[in-house]
Amino acid sequence: MNRIAHRIDVDTTVCISVAARPTSIGTRFHNYLYAELGLNFLYKSFRTTDIVGAIAGVRALGIRGCSVSMPHKESVIPLVDALEPSAAAIGSVNTIVNDDGVLTASNTDYLALDELIGERGIDLARPVILHGSGGMAKAIAAVLHARGATDVTVLSRNTVTGTALADQYGFTAASELLAPTGATLINATPIGMRGPQANDLSFPLEHIQVAPAVMDVVAFPAETPLLSAAREAGATVVGGDAVIALQAARQFVAYTGVTPTSDQIARASRYSREV
Repeated sequence: MNRIAHRIDVDTTVCISVAARPTSIGTRFHNYLYAELGLNFLYKSFRTTDIVGAIAGVRALGIRGCSVSMPHKESVIPLVDALEPSAAAIGSVNTIVNDDGVLTASNTDYLALDELIGERGIDLARPVILHGSGGMAKAIAAVLHARGATDVTVLSRNTVTGTALADQYGFTAASELLAPTGATLINATPIGMRGPQANDLSFPLEHIQVAPAVMDVVAFPAETPLLSAAREAGATVVGGDAVIALQAARQFVAYTGVTPTSDQIARASRYSREV
């Protein structure tokens, strides 16, 4: 996919991301859409450990939007002026919008997960097994609770964080799985991501084969071993590529006020993932 050039001048509106270990995904996604839609915006990622100074800079320099990644998603909360329900629900921020010095924080991961679960028709009256207890697992658990799911098991090797997350919503905590129950399976761990665990399954095959729906929030690769096995078994699947594209699109709308088409989002997502 060819890069589309766009202008930068004194009137260019700037959006940024802050993280300890930034990637180029958001930069490529947002700048691609700015160019395609003819918007005089620029998106740049920054590596920082000084979140207080970074947010002061956002406010002082009139930075329109700021994406927040680990490890700043919680520590940024006292630095903003308003917290939208999506961030308040999980105590975690990934998006800040600056309106003339007033900083409003939200969490588009929460919003994207909520939208995808609804769009794909995942039946939350059935049992759900959520694997993981980190930041993304917290967002998923909050969405499941908000949507009325009650029969949820939080599967985690870390019994402290797993139990804490389960107890927060009245779910069940477990460190290992028993016999398959035909539960919807949601992976919020790095298992299946490029690297040492790339070929591993985040759930036993016997559980995957009877699952009505499977979600994997791993974004790279788009087709994880879990998703491949779930497709072969005929389950409804939701991949991490869909989550990351939708959450970025939500940020784009918040920053620009412009809603791209689904085709434009898909093109930007493909471009953002090119190596």
